[in-house]
Amino acid sequence: MGVAVAIDRVEKRFASLQALAGVSLQIDEGEFFGLLGPNGAGKTTLISCLAGLSRPDAGGLTVLGHDVVRDYRAARRLLGVVPQELVFDPFFSVRETLRIQSGYFGIRNNDDWIDEVLANLDLGAKADTNMRRLSGGMKRRVLVAQALVHKPPVIVLDEPTAGVDVELRQGLWQFVRRLNRDGHTVILTTHYLEEAESLCGRIAMLKQGRVVALDSTSNLLARFAGQTVHLRLAPPAVLPQHLATRATIADDGCTFHLAGAREIEPLLADLRQAGCVIEDLRLTQTDLEDVFLGVMHDAAGGRSVDR
Repeated sequence: MGVAVAIDRVEKRFASLQALAGVSLQIDEGEFFGLLGPNGAGKTTLISCLAGLSRPDAGGLTVLGHDVVRDYRAARRLLGVVPQELVFDPFFSVRETLRIQSGYFGIRNNDDWIDEVLANLDLGAKADTNMRRLSGGMKRRVLVAQALVHKPPVIVLDEPTAGVDVELRQGLWQFVRRLNRDGHTVILTTHYLEEAESLCGRIAMLKQGRVVALDSTSNLLARFAGQTVHLRLAPPAVLPQHLATRATIADDGCTFHLAGAREIEPLLADLRQAGCVIEDLRLTQTDLEDVFLGVMHDAAGGRSVDR
């Protein structure tokens, strides 16, 4: 299996802001890869450098062996990018927009593929509708269609389901999964961590322009394996100090992150001894959100998870 995307010590600065501080990672052909991080971590800047929209100050990026700076045209033809922003031409219908996008890549008479993309994104009924008249969610669907219209082997989805309804989200992921099974490499950024957990085989997490975690999704979940206990106590109960320091306290109750099931009974015993009455208790396994919070906390202390 070859390398779809190689990113080598990429740096990018905007005035005093260091957006990327030596990012290196490699994505293999056929992977479904997640790129996660808080706002301002550098995800969109990295995608802009990959797509040739922004030139890195140092380092290099290649798409299937083509350098995105020295061999821009070849690299860009191999890439389909769904941007985070809603950018569209208000003078054309959906179908005209996709035909024009095809023309940018020198493709003609591909209406059969356009029809297939429209059908899979539930845009068939809107094919002849002017872009101005579409809702925000529909416009985002068209952005996805534009990224796929030239059948790129590498697809980059930057927050593709932001602001769209659940039905579209499910339909979109079925289509993208099919493309991935057919051999397309998919790179996803999303704030819906349950999407990344179910879709991505491997994940990189960025913080302040640096990779702070890079591993398979299963290994990341195993590293932070444990139990999360959500409690709502009957008023006027107050957590004793030694428990309050371990808990995340919110208006709807308190949450304890435990290393395993063996810690549950001692926790409940401490609560009984303190006179706390439990009104509600929910027990959940560690998910990617817990991993994400743990990695960001460790990164703040200078630790990283990198394989």
